[in-house]
Amino acid sequence: MNSSRRVLLKAALAAGLLTLLPKLGIASEKPALPLKIGFVYVSPIGDAGWTYQHDLGRRAVEAAFGDRVQTKYVESVPDGADAERVIRDFASSGHQLVFTTSFGYMNPTLKVAKQFPKTLFEHATGYKQAVNVGIYAARYYEARYLAGIVAAKMSKTGVAGYVAAFPIPEVIMGINAFAQGMRSVNPEAQVKVIWVNAWFDPGKEREAALTLASQSADVLTHHTDSTAVVQAAEDKGLWSIGYHSDMRKYGPKTELTAATHHWEGFYRQAVQAVLDGTWTSTNVWGGLKEGMVGLAPFNPAVPAEVAALVETRKQAIIAGQLHPFQGPLRQQDGQQVVATGATLSDADLLKINYYVEGVVGQLPK
Repeated sequence: MNSSRRVLLKAALAAGLLTLLPKLGIASEKPALPLKIGFVYVSPIGDAGWTYQHDLGRRAVEAAFGDRVQTKYVESVPDGADAERVIRDFASSGHQLVFTTSFGYMNPTLKVAKQFPKTLFEHATGYKQAVNVGIYAARYYEARYLAGIVAAKMSKTGVAGYVAAFPIPEVIMGINAFAQGMRSVNPEAQVKVIWVNAWFDPGKEREAALTLASQSADVLTHHTDSTAVVQAAEDKGLWSIGYHSDMRKYGPKTELTAATHHWEGFYRQAVQAVLDGTWTSTNVWGGLKEGMVGLAPFNPAVPAEVAALVETRKQAIIAGQLHPFQGPLRQQDGQQVVATGATLSDADLLKINYYVEGVVGQLPK
């Protein structure tokens, strides 16, 4: 993990800041038109992946509001000084609303927001708010749990390989949810993880996928931004589960499904609030119920009974009858963290720093 991410995560855990925060009050007035909106992206847009899904949201805003808005984006912006420069450029050039779409943009966003109090900011996946900074994320773990069920049902070895970016709660949560899903239908299932310490590095992602394939994993998935893992699985004739986007184009024979993100509704809602002069700093965390996550269509190889089981579990999650982290829940070492009948709280989910049973290997410190 790079130093900036490590500092952010440790500070959050120490201060107990990884919790859901309330509205901080009205910060907006009706803007001059067209509303100028900036988007800061951590990786290339491409045609699939994290940034691609956010750009679909940007395009949805343009389609919904027409000449009332004017959008601009900058892609492949690394965390740190470059992010601060790009965010400041948007604010200083008259952009009234700026979406910053990576965890590592949190502190740069807050710094610029303090200097430009009339500019409104929305930051993806962070945990710090300000009067003019809202935060938003999706309950990725809900789709991960469902994908884990598919993986376990289709695996012959009972081992899945997981290529992961950085050991922050968002990523750890997904790994654990995937393992929970697998072990809900195969109590002996295992998830092996390789950390690549990058959001977007196709070379490292592919190498990690091939290493996992050599360790008996016959289903591969990832929490990284490129399509490299799905492509590697296709090349090896192994099943894959995409992430962020449906990556079927890169795994036409072997992608089983994908845990997908959908930002269009949130982006339209946020922009409408700014246009109406009713925007407030809020913390949005939506899942299957809100349509912010989902599953891509199943590969024809997935049996009908498996698809039906996943749909049943999906509807149970939406209805509040099932939670991927309901007890009994144990850490990797067997220590119980959630008793039978209880559920891991949102506050605890947002600072999760351990593997659950079924995940193999050591969690990086």
